[in-house]
Amino acid sequence: MASCTSPDKNCPLCPRLAQFREENRRAFPDKFNAPVPSFGDKAPALLVVGLAPGLRGANFTGRPFTGDYAGDLLYPTLVKYGFAKGTFDRRIDDGLTLIDARITNAVRCVPPQNKPVGAEINACRPFLTAEFASLDNLSAVIALGTIAHNSLLRALGLKATAYKFGHANIHALRPEKGLKHPVTLIDSYHCSRYNVNTGRLTTQMFEDVVQKARETVDAARKAA
Repeated sequence: MASCTSPDKNCPLCPRLAQFREENRRAFPDKFNAPVPSFGDKAPALLVVGLAPGLRGANFTGRPFTGDYAGDLLYPTLVKYGFAKGTFDRRIDDGLTLIDARITNAVRCVPPQNKPVGAEINACRPFLTAEFASLDNLSAVIALGTIAHNSLLRALGLKATAYKFGHANIHALRPEKGLKHPVTLIDSYHCSRYNVNTGRLTTQMFEDVVQKARETVDAARKAA
């Protein structure tokens, strides 16, 4: 392993994903094609947890939500609420930077059809656990979708059945095995093209979630 929070570029933990990675390296030799590392502030107050890299998105660029449709909603919203600065342009060299925020995925390698299986989610969870353990200033987490929601809870040693996923649901996570202090978990439907195009997730719905994260972070900072 390259580090406890990030897999090695040739991580062998998931045979199906490793095989898919090699196929993509042959098909797209000029692209990233490796486990995608987390992006952003190393001591954030907000952590955004997604599902997995998209084949022609983060898997190609090496930065979460960069190169695919989901980033078109995520990054401008983070800019709007002060968690990022610059202009998102679907390129890793667009100059966009995160402010007091960090983005990661429950699964770091691109899965076929964007659908990781349970064993792959479980195999990648130790990296998510280590990510949380390294973040001392965290006060809010946004989970994008059910898989991210459940995986991060299990990464913290919490029972997913005790915290029901639902868009805009808010959960107060108390210090347990993987948490050093209280953290507010805010759920959101994933900002995927499908969810946006079908109207399941609107721009306003997503902005409301990020605004709640902004309020949570500001309140925690004021109380400190």
